[in-house]
Amino acid sequence: MIALLAAFILTGCNEQSKTPDKTPPTSESRIVQTASGMAMVSIPAGEFTMGADDGPIDVKPAHRVQVDGFLMDQTEVTQEVYEKVTGKNPSRVKHPKNPVEQVTWTAAVKFCNARSTQENLAPCYDLQTWECNFAATGYRLPTEAEWEYACRAGSTSQFHFGYDAKDLKLYAWFEGNSDSKPHTVGQRKPNAWGLSDMFGNVWEWCHDFYGAKYYRSSPTNNPHGPTSGEKRVLRGGAWSASAESCTSWTRNCDEAGLTDVCLTMDSNGFRCVRRK
Repeated sequence: MIALLAAFILTGCNEQSKTPDKTPPTSESRIVQTASGMAMVSIPAGEFTMGADDGPIDVKPAHRVQVDGFLMDQTEVTQEVYEKVTGKNPSRVKHPKNPVEQVTWTAAVKFCNARSTQENLAPCYDLQTWECNFAATGYRLPTEAEWEYACRAGSTSQFHFGYDAKDLKLYAWFEGNSDSKPHTVGQRKPNAWGLSDMFGNVWEWCHDFYGAKYYRSSPTNNPHGPTSGEKRVLRGGAWSASAESCTSWTRNCDEAGLTDVCLTMDSNGFRCVRRK
């Protein structure tokens, strides 16, 4: 499985660039506690430069994007919370405080709806069409733009902490320090807005269909990704990923609804967002 993931990262959705820039992150946010037990960070509305002109073709061109404010889980969804909401735990490496993994996009979406219902919020997803009502009050997966904006936390560098990959071990569990397994969430340093594990541990599902050329024509205001596609976007790298795969702009993708757990990547997880 590890070898397959490594080959996928190298030859699949992208090839990684090693060219950084040097603008440090800034700003602060506040923490909101939710009934499920997940803490969320209040992300302010704002504008940022998404992508990178010196990156692979699917992150070009760098372009200005504006997003509305939202709440985002402070960490990746844990196995404890996932099991509390769904009664299931598909993870290979079992530990209540570890991120849930081996999760398909469709399973993550079902979790979002179930979590919404348990907290008396309006579910965002139609489970027949998989369409999302972004105006609903419930939980959903972040768009790519929301994910990258939150990850950068005001930074413009290759990593949210700067540009030197040797510092990644302070912020992420990746192939350089993970001992080939995921770890308890929140153990590495957070970004400037208080979000932990935005790099490494598990790849994080986004709402969007993956489109290699989408950045060339994407809307400026709250882009939601292509209207259709074969795969959905993953962001942030994982315990098995190289440092070059754990950047603020790295894009990855996978099939949304694999039904065989043996085919589901054991490094795919997620975190939720919702309206303020």
